[in-house]
Parts: sequence; C-alpha cells; structure tokens
Amino acid sequence: MSLLAFLLPVAGYLIGSLSSAVFVCRLLGLPDPRLEGSNNPGATNVLRLGGKKAAAITLAGDLAKGLVPVLIATGLGAAPGVVATTALGAFLGHLYPVFFGFRGGKGVATAAGIWAAVSWQVILILVGIWLAVVLASRYSSLAALSATAALPLVLLYVGSDRAFVAVSLVMTVLLVWRHRTNIGRLVRGEESRVRLTFPKS
Repeated sequence: MSLLAFLLPVAGYLIGSLSSAVFVCRLLGLPDPRLEGSNNPGATNVLRLGGKKAAAITLAGDLAKGLVPVLIATGLGAAPGVVATTALGAFLGHLYPVFFGFRGGKGVATAAGIWAAVSWQVILILVGIWLAVVLASRYSSLAALSATAALPLVLLYVGSDRAFVAVSLVMTVLLVWRHRTNIGRLVRGEESRVRLTFPKS
C-alpha cells in the first residue's frame, strides 16, 4: 500500500470529524445541537435551534466535508479505490467524529457532497429522487431514505467504478441505521412533515 493510499482516507476521516453543526452553534451562541432539539448535530436540528441562516451554514459545511476530500484525492490522481476509501473515511468521520466523542450526524449532507464530487450525473439523479419523494409525501426522511436506497443502483446505471459501488453499499446500510428512529416514526405515522410553501402569483 502506498503512503497516499493510507494518508488520504485518514485525512478524509479527520475532515469529516469536524462537526459543522457544533462549530456553527458555538460561533452563533446557540445551544449544543447534541444536547438540544433532536440531539442530532445536523442542519435540520440547527434550523430548529437557530433558524435558516445557521442551518444553511451548517449544511454548506457538511456538504464540503464530503466534497473536499474526494476532490483532493481525485486531484492527486489517486486510484478509484483510494478515492472511494477517502470518501468512506469522510462519511465515517461525520457519523463518528473523533473530535466530538464519536457522536455525529446522520450523514445525508456529507454523502451528498461525496457523490457530487464523484459524479454530477449521480447527484442530479439522487436530488431528483429526493425532490420527487418529498413533494409527493412531504417527508424529508423518507425522501433521504429513498435516495439512499437507490444510490448503488444509480452508480451501476452510470457505470461507476466497482469500488464506489461497494462503498455506496456500506454507506447505504449506515444511513438506514442512522435513520432507524425516523423509520419507526414513519411506520407509526408520527414523523414530522415538511412544510411546502410556494410564492403566490
């Protein structure tokens, strides 16, 4: 194994471990998102605690945590397998951040950043699936789960390297596991719906 093949996934994990939600809440004087609201350090919980601006900054940070490590690995000419493990490292860092007691978010935004860096075709299809489901059901969690379940098939459809397909399967399992409470609420009909507002003509 080359040094680069070791260092890039480690760097990806460390970048992923930087909790955007915690940093944003500290900078803006908001409650710790791990202790308030849903106790999830993600953009949705930050929206509850601090509003749209704080949530938008958090979302951008979480997307960047997935995007940047993959772009760096690709820019350095790493093999697809190394790029894929770097992506997985960033994702695992978000879920289990070493700097924050291994208590991380659910991973949807970071995963989106990863696949946006891997293939614009993939992310466009996934965003299309997410939008279709959220417009039809008004459940954000169901939309995220639907896009997650479709991910490996979408990668196969666009002809992605097998390493990315393998990593996508691991990420899919973890994303479903992290959303297990949402799944329970969906089954019981207790999940919160997204409020859709459209400008009046």
